[in-house]
Amino acid sequence: MAAIPANLGRLLIVAPSWIGDTVAAQTLFMRLREKYPSTVIDALAPPWVAAVLRAMPEIDGEVLDNPFAHGQLRLKKRWALARQLRQRNYDAAYVLPNSLKSALIPAFAGIPHRVGFTGETRYGLINVRHTLDKQATPLQVERYAILAEAPGNALPRPYPLPALQAGATQIASTLDGLGLNAAPLPVIFCPGAEFGPAKRWPETHFAALARSLGALGIPVWLLGSKKDAAVGEEIARLAEGATRNLCGITNLSQAIHLLAMARHVVTNDSGLMHVAAALGTPLTALFGSSSPGYTPPLSDKAQVISLALSCSPCFKRECPLGHLDCLRGITPERIAASILHDDGR
Repeated sequence: MAAIPANLGRLLIVAPSWIGDTVAAQTLFMRLREKYPSTVIDALAPPWVAAVLRAMPEIDGEVLDNPFAHGQLRLKKRWALARQLRQRNYDAAYVLPNSLKSALIPAFAGIPHRVGFTGETRYGLINVRHTLDKQATPLQVERYAILAEAPGNALPRPYPLPALQAGATQIASTLDGLGLNAAPLPVIFCPGAEFGPAKRWPETHFAALARSLGALGIPVWLLGSKKDAAVGEEIARLAEGATRNLCGITNLSQAIHLLAMARHVVTNDSGLMHVAAALGTPLTALFGSSSPGYTPPLSDKAQVISLALSCSPCFKRECPLGHLDCLRGITPERIAASILHDDGR
């Protein structure tokens, strides 16, 4: 098993394919920056997470496009990309996804030190091999962070939490480009959830909360991807003019800027939840079918609300019992009280 040298000229991060996982990986990048202060760190990432990496000061090199969708092998194209990467003379690569395919490019590129969990029998492809200990590292952020240590070593605690950066100039440019006013500060709702409807607080609840905030003069913006546009439209319809629906209108970089300046964020368990937490924005995170025990929002300004029913977490895309009581039982009044408490009202 190869040992990582004390000095690295340039290293490559093979980034995760999910926004939340990418945020959690920043703790690893912080630890690597501590160990290798003069090393240039590049990232190879799918385009839909690139903006998150660009908001991390530790990634001080380039964010390179990883064009391969989940499940695609495309060996010839992987080999061609690896030949391009070989010219960059990387000393090490940290392979964060656990799939065999994700480890191919660093191996094809001849990067001498390839760090990751053994995963999918990746012997040879990963030559600085870690073995996952779920009890020692129960959180996703910890499983990434321990890759900065020598295999077999314990994770040093405490560890730094993700901290994305969004500058005032960037925020102002996004607001101007979208025709938005920063005064008064908005509450932002993130009503989507990639995995399925069992992770989504009901549209009727979001709308009722928007109406109650609107009655107090607090603007409400809806934020999400194009996949969330229909959900956003339904909330906007039910809210009767109390919301501004931005779902599908912003790109991820703009979403980061808006979340950074929000008064408060109300969110399902989603990628944007992790972004808001890493920005240090006060937030209320709603958990139903999933568990905060593995991927909680990593912030002391985050309040997690989960009813912890006997049937949850079920980790299903749709409620197997057909009632979604784990989320329906979280009332808009309860969330309004949480927001106003943080707001000092």
